[in-house]
Amino acid sequence: MAAQGLSVFPITPSSSATSQSCRRPFEQCLSFNLSKSFVGTKLLIQPSGFSLIASRRRSSTVATVSFSLPTTTTEGVASDKKPKWSARSIKSFVMAELEARKLKYPNTGTEALLMGILVEGTSLAAKFLRENGVTLFKVREETVKLLGKSDLYFFSPEHPPLTKPAQRALNWAVEEKLKSGESGEITTTHLLLGIWSEKESAGHKILSTLGFDNDKAKELSKTMDKDIILSFK
Repeated sequence: MAAQGLSVFPITPSSSATSQSCRRPFEQCLSFNLSKSFVGTKLLIQPSGFSLIASRRRSSTVATVSFSLPTTTTEGVASDKKPKWSARSIKSFVMAELEARKLKYPNTGTEALLMGILVEGTSLAAKFLRENGVTLFKVREETVKLLGKSDLYFFSPEHPPLTKPAQRALNWAVEEKLKSGESGEITTTHLLLGIWSEKESAGHKILSTLGFDNDKAKELSKTMDKDIILSFK
């Protein structure tokens, strides 16, 4: 078999821009000389190309999250005047869409919003639910009992649209924040209490089945404007 030569050296650039990039130690150009083998070609590897791929992936992720932001249809309030959603409430909403897709449901309902809060897991609302026996496993189990399983061969859309009760729950969260007159963001607690306000919805029924009631809702509402309490003790 013909011998194969392996050489590692900077490629001589055809322009000054390429010359500058090849001088950097982590972006050296590698040339594997296989001209004497049966392949008869040269394979050129340029690590600098990976940065372009990574940047494209990052921009794709940002676009997906932006597209998944909760939207509301509150009347009489300009969109630029509406308060912003907190990072945890946005993540809860994104996780809700994912839970709907896992169950192969065609829509994101209040039950999915509830699961999204629990999947995010770090907010005061999520901690309060867990402390009162409302866990992700139990909510999933009750969801299947109440709504059933989807067809095995059905595929949910990438962003399952909101059901009417889920949309009203989001609207309630925004309106309640506006009514309070408080500054700050719409928290995950606003979202949870919005679910509870939809009394005929699957989310409300599941919460009620698992022991959540008006007294607990009232207790939770005391910290409505906070997503988390930091303690340095």
